[in-house]
Amino acid sequence: MAIKILHVCEYVRGGVTTYLNEILGYQAASAEISSVHVLLSAYNSDKLGIQGDHVHYYRYKRKLSYFIPAMIQIHRAIKLIQPDIIHVHSSFAGLFVRLNYFFKKKHPKIVYCAHGWSFLMEVSPMKKKLYGWLERGLARKTDWIINISEHEFHGAQEYRIPVEKSLVIPNGIEDRLYKKKDVALALDPAKLNLLFVGRFDRQKGIDILLRFFKNNPLPNVRLYTIGEHVLDSVQMEIPDNVTALGWIDHNQIDSYYEIFDAVIIPSRWEGFGLVAIEAMKNKKAVIASNRGDLPDLVKNGVNGYIFDLNHIDELTRILTTVTRQELNVMGQRGYTIFQKNYTSEKLNQRLMDVYLQLMRSSRVNA
Repeated sequence: MAIKILHVCEYVRGGVTTYLNEILGYQAASAEISSVHVLLSAYNSDKLGIQGDHVHYYRYKRKLSYFIPAMIQIHRAIKLIQPDIIHVHSSFAGLFVRLNYFFKKKHPKIVYCAHGWSFLMEVSPMKKKLYGWLERGLARKTDWIINISEHEFHGAQEYRIPVEKSLVIPNGIEDRLYKKKDVALALDPAKLNLLFVGRFDRQKGIDILLRFFKNNPLPNVRLYTIGEHVLDSVQMEIPDNVTALGWIDHNQIDSYYEIFDAVIIPSRWEGFGLVAIEAMKNKKAVIASNRGDLPDLVKNGVNGYIFDLNHIDELTRILTTVTRQELNVMGQRGYTIFQKNYTSEKLNQRLMDVYLQLMRSSRVNA
């Protein structure tokens, strides 16, 4: 059964880049897939692990004036490629692909993953209702809806996304480590050295973390941050007990995870929490907020700790009582959880099962 797959994306950045790189190589090498194509915005997208004539770009920015031209370009590409299955990534790409088929009876099989539902983010109640209404309508032109976590699945049910079309396929990452070189960073062994990895924006809660360390100069703890500065300079004031390392290339990131005692994730919302499983892969305990899917990934007292973002004093208690030995034990447990649930092999096998089921059903209905 040779399947032609087209992945359609909006911007490809951060976690979506990681996700695509985990699945594209696998699918390109699969005997059951004849060809894999990717269509993404030429603006604000990372470079993918695969290149060549199967990677296609369209001209697009997230402005209303670009929406209709983007839909036209996407559907010209679909007509040219003629895929058996379109796998759509993110809300805007989901809109552009499915809206064009809304009044058409025939279309390729469509798999849709929001990579974090818009109505579960920190937006106004009016916008949440609007996003829910749009997603329910577009679900009519969708064969399978993939939720990246149980949290996303249950949240989608609150907005009446069709349960009969919905399934949970957690994100997964490759289990090999990316270590290009030893890290030239001298950490104080007398302190607990914590690492934050992520975008410096509101979602990731970096402002909360910096404010906490400014107001709570714990003598036994030091924070290091890896990420891009997107907040303004006032919000990004770095306290004396925090060291900003800048952005680190992904092919070196595991070298940094390796030398720290634990990873801290203060996110305001998370559809999944990719940094958490990157930490677990590196046998590091995770200290995370009680938002999104993080409490499902991090079991309190097992592979890390969960703290209430609305009661930040809980973080003081955790950091002043936990020992390095306890964190090491939790890191080992986290690695076991990662191996069982969150490898790229498991992600790819689950996706392949979805594709094959769709192709079998299309042949039965033909």
